[in-house]
Amino acid sequence: MDAVFTLSPSIHVLPIRHGSGDMAQEVREFLLGQRFDCLALPLPPSIESVLEQGIHRLPAISVVSIPEPEQEGAPVYSFVPVDPCQAIIMGVRVAISEDIARVYIDRDVTIFEPPAHATPDPYALKRVSLGAYVSTILPSLPSPLPESQQWKRIAWMAFRLHALELDYPSVLCLCSIEDWPWLRMAYQDRLPFDNPELLEGHPILFQPTLPSLYFLLGELPFVTERYERRRRAARSDNNLSIDGVKELVLEARGRWLTHCQSDGRQESQWLTPKLLQMYLQYVRNVTLLERRLTPDLYTLILAARQMVGDAFALTLLETAKEYSFQQDESWASPLPEVEIGLGRMKFPDGEIAKSKNRLQGQPVVWRSLPLRPLPPQPKKRRWAYQWNPYRQCSWPPEDTKIETFTTHVRHQAQTWLGMGSATTEKFTASLHDGLDIRETLRHRQGGSQGRPWDLYVKDEPPARGHLEAIVFLFEVPADPGIFSWRAIWYAEHENESTLCFFATPFSENMVGPGIGQSRYGGALFLFPPQVIPDIWEDGRFDFASTLEERLIAAACAHSHEKYVALVSSVSCRIQWRRIAHRYRRRLIPLPLSRFSGQTIDRLRRFHVLNGHDIRSYAAQFIQP
Repeated sequence: MDAVFTLSPSIHVLPIRHGSGDMAQEVREFLLGQRFDCLALPLPPSIESVLEQGIHRLPAISVVSIPEPEQEGAPVYSFVPVDPCQAIIMGVRVAISEDIARVYIDRDVTIFEPPAHATPDPYALKRVSLGAYVSTILPSLPSPLPESQQWKRIAWMAFRLHALELDYPSVLCLCSIEDWPWLRMAYQDRLPFDNPELLEGHPILFQPTLPSLYFLLGELPFVTERYERRRRAARSDNNLSIDGVKELVLEARGRWLTHCQSDGRQESQWLTPKLLQMYLQYVRNVTLLERRLTPDLYTLILAARQMVGDAFALTLLETAKEYSFQQDESWASPLPEVEIGLGRMKFPDGEIAKSKNRLQGQPVVWRSLPLRPLPPQPKKRRWAYQWNPYRQCSWPPEDTKIETFTTHVRHQAQTWLGMGSATTEKFTASLHDGLDIRETLRHRQGGSQGRPWDLYVKDEPPARGHLEAIVFLFEVPADPGIFSWRAIWYAEHENESTLCFFATPFSENMVGPGIGQSRYGGALFLFPPQVIPDIWEDGRFDFASTLEERLIAAACAHSHEKYVALVSSVSCRIQWRRIAHRYRRRLIPLPLSRFSGQTIDRLRRFHVLNGHDIRSYAAQFIQP
C-alpha cells in the first residue's frame, strides 16, 4: 500500500470520487487484495440500517432520504443513492460478502452542505495509480474554512478513527478526495471536535422512478445495468466505462434500424460500421475538448443528432435511460416511489421538496439540445383528416437540395459522354489531356529494352450538347402497392425542373399540421422546365408494364436531346434500352452506388405541404 494512504499502522485511508464505476472497481480491488478487519465509511450512523436494507435490494436501485429543516417555506431533503457504481456502496457490498465490520463515522448534521469541487475523470486510473491520481489533485483542493461544516465533519471523523484503532487491528477508511488531506492533518494533530447534531426526522428508504435514474446514478442507467450483469455473470468489467458506451450505441443502432425497417425506410443501407467509427471519433474529440476522458450523455446525443439525425438521437437517449432491473419486481419488494430531478424530489403524496445528493460525482447541469420527436399516431390521424386535397406544394429547402444534386448528376453524365469519344495518340508536341499510362506500357512490352519509350497521351474532346432529362430509379422493381402516389409537379420558377415521380402516400406519414412526408421510388427531372401532360394519365405510354418503364418512356418522349441520364440501383436492362431506341434516344447509365448512400436516402425523403402558407412554420416540424 502507498505510504501516502497510511495514517498509522492500523489505519489506512482510501480517497475516492463519488459517482464513478472506475472508482468503485478500485475500491473493490483494494478491499479484496488485502485483509481488513473494519471498513470505516464517510456516512452518518443514523442511516446505517436503512442504507444496508437498500443494498440488500440491489440490483434494484433505491434511495435513502434524510429530512432537513424547511428553507423559505419549502421542505428540504438530502439523500444517499444506493447506486452499484458508487464507491461507498461497492465498499459496503464487498464488506458484507467478506464479513468485514462496517462502521459509519461521519457526523450527523441537521443541514447538509454538499461540496462544490469538480475532480478529474477517474478513467485515468486505467493508466496511473490511485496514489498518483489523488496526489495530482492535491494542489487544486480548496482548504475548508475554520468552523465550517466540512471542517467539523473532518474533525469528528478523525476522532472516530482514533477510537476504531483501539478495537480493530486493521481499518480501511473511505473518504472523499476533498476531505482526504485535511482528514490526515486532523488525525495527526488530534484536533478538537463537536458532537453530532440532532436530525430533523428519521431516514426513509424509497424507490426512484425509472426516469429519475439519470439524475440519481453516477453512470448512465444503461451502463450501470451492464456493470450489474457482468457482476452476476462473474465477467470482467475493467473497461466497461468505455465498452458500455459502445454497447449502448450498438444497442440503439439495432433498435433504430428495426424501427426504420418496419416503416419501410432505407437508413439501414448507410448506417455502416464506417459511420459508427466516425461517430465514435467525433464523440472522443468533443469529450477531450470538454476536458473529460469518458463522454457524458449530452455529448453522445449531440454527436448522434449531427451525424445521423433526430430520430437516432432520440432512440439513443431512450436506450441510455433504461435499467431493466428497476422494472422487474422479482429482484426486490416494491417500495414507495419518489421522483428525483435536478435539485428536486417529488414524494408519493405529491409533496415537492428541494434535494441534495450526498454522493454527488461530476456536477450535473441543464444543457439544451433541440430534438424533434416523431408525433404519436392519434395526432398523425388528426392531421391527415384535416388535409385539404385541393392545396399542395413542396418545401423550398428540399427543392434546392435536389436541384443541386441533379446538376451534379448532369456533370457526371456529361463527363461520361466526353470519355466515350476520347482517343489516344503518340506524344509529339502536346500532352493534351494527360499521359495514357496503359497505352504507354502496352506498347513498351513489344519493344526492345534498348529503345527509348514511346509515350502516349489522351485527347478527350468536350461533350457536345447537354442533358435535359434525368431519371432516378431508387428501388427496382418498384412495388405499385407501396409507391401508390404518382404525380407531376411543375416548376415554380425558371431554376426548377419539371418533376414526375412515383412515391409513397404522404398522408400515411404526417409529421406536422399540413405537412406530410413521402419517399421517392423513382423520379424524372426535366430541365429547362416545360409544361407536359400528366405522364401517368397519358395513353401514349400505356405500353409500359412497370412504373420504371413508364418513367423512362416519358423521359425519352419529352427530351429534346439525344441522351437521357439514368441513375439506377441495378444495371440498365435491355427492355429500358428498347424503349429509348423506340424514341431514338440513348440512355447513359450511372450506378446509384456511385453517390453517397446518406445523400441518396436524405434526398429520397421529401415533404408535401398543404399550401404555401404552411411554409411559414414548416421548419418547426421537418427534421433536417
